[in-house]
Amino acid sequence: MTQMDYKYSLLGSTVEDYRKRPLLLQVDETPMNLFAVLEVKRDLPRRWSNLGWFRKIRVYSFLFGLAVMFLITASYILTGDKKGLLLTPSPYHFSSLVSPGPLTFNLSSVKDYIHIKMVVKSIASKVEFRSSRQLPELKALVKSEPHMFSVIPRKFLPGVKNPCWYEEYTGNITSDPYRTNLYGRYSRRFRTVFQHLRNTFHEHLLHHNRKLYRMRCLPYFYIIGQPKCGTTDLYDRLKLHPDVKFTTFKEPHWWTRKRFGIIRLSEGFHDRYPVEDYLDLFDQAAYQIQGNLTANTSRSSQPDMIIGEASASTMWDNNAWVYFYDNTTKGEPPFLIQDFIHALHPDARFIVMLRDPVERLYSDYLYFGSANKSAEDFHEKVSESLQLFEGCLTEFTMRSCVYNTTVNNAMPVRLQVGLYIVYLMDWLTIFSRKQILVLRLEDHASNRKYTMHQVFEFLNLGPLTKEIESEITRSPASNTRRPADKNLGPMLPITKDILRDFYTPFNEKLAKVLQNDSFLWENNSKL
Repeated sequence: MTQMDYKYSLLGSTVEDYRKRPLLLQVDETPMNLFAVLEVKRDLPRRWSNLGWFRKIRVYSFLFGLAVMFLITASYILTGDKKGLLLTPSPYHFSSLVSPGPLTFNLSSVKDYIHIKMVVKSIASKVEFRSSRQLPELKALVKSEPHMFSVIPRKFLPGVKNPCWYEEYTGNITSDPYRTNLYGRYSRRFRTVFQHLRNTFHEHLLHHNRKLYRMRCLPYFYIIGQPKCGTTDLYDRLKLHPDVKFTTFKEPHWWTRKRFGIIRLSEGFHDRYPVEDYLDLFDQAAYQIQGNLTANTSRSSQPDMIIGEASASTMWDNNAWVYFYDNTTKGEPPFLIQDFIHALHPDARFIVMLRDPVERLYSDYLYFGSANKSAEDFHEKVSESLQLFEGCLTEFTMRSCVYNTTVNNAMPVRLQVGLYIVYLMDWLTIFSRKQILVLRLEDHASNRKYTMHQVFEFLNLGPLTKEIESEITRSPASNTRRPADKNLGPMLPITKDILRDFYTPFNEKLAKVLQNDSFLWENNSKL
């Protein structure tokens, strides 16, 4: 066979399937890149005159379009303006890392059980937990985010449990302090909150030595993850504690998204939210802490009030790194979210709520999935995601693939979010174990009183009256599965079996690190 005598075969099963979707090809039994999809026009004209001339026009049109794209991209790079650019796969990872690997199977069929199991087995053979992560130096972090470090001081007010400080206010006394806040600009439902803050702002300014000061605060604790693991329910219950306050809304996503200018992943980049916009979200709580301070300066009245933040992306979402940090660490992010939080507030505390990763993934799919959701569609998306992840592991380390923006953006379901141990180990490289409380949703659902007591003790909160404690533990669960999603029923048994095998090695390491076998989720109860 000559070089050009290729044998092509369709990776589809039926003629009907061929008509509905693009075709995946394999050449001499070797699969092509998963994204090298041949788009076929169904009703091409049988006769076409001047075919050679038509081909020349297509070539010239393609070259012209390529030149225009190059000029536009170059202008963005030269001006440093990323606004409007789509969140395409990472520019550092355009290699064959997303190839389907040595195994090929029909992703549209639920009958390829054996093939998908082989993919999972291949993944399990490459799972390793040896981390080569090098902790960045403070000067490198400051160089990366100089403005943030210029705004937040190294020391906070003494005698106040929550990290707060006084910042000199140099703005016009009659101007609107929130007029440029991007949270207020892009979200209508927060404008009412900002209107209230705007009306009361000036009465909270502190006059000292002919200068004006405003109180600023960071969170004392963060609910950092994971999505669809009960963080909303925990947040709603903690809000009922008289000594706990939160941001003006549950999930600012500032550390992971807004500070990079990401509002919605599908919209590309917008203006980056400065740290002042984030701090504005704590003003309501800061006013209450300040009020307690000025009402009575005796030690017995020092405020024990604390502020929390509950973005469920904080633990795992570092997808923006490839667009803002140099790729000097072999495909792994040089800085993680926790590096910056630790540099600013090394005594911060973190609450992690976890759930059987198999059930978490299905819940995530039902909540964020497309309109045409079904157990069969979920199975297909799981199969495709597993193949992408396995393809990445053929070239990169497991940790690189977990943080690989290209793979994460390409996977139709968020497999990586359930790899809890990978993220937790990175958090434990910089924060001590006593600063991170790890809970299970299954335990919280069966005994809310027990888990809430764990949280109260972890946050060093004082005792509650029986009435308040009863209200906190008695209220119904928040953010449960929608009725329409419940009607879809459970995932297919073969899908659950495949996912169980995929997550098992990660769960085993998690249980070992936490010294708690319940994190194996071997006797999982359906939630």
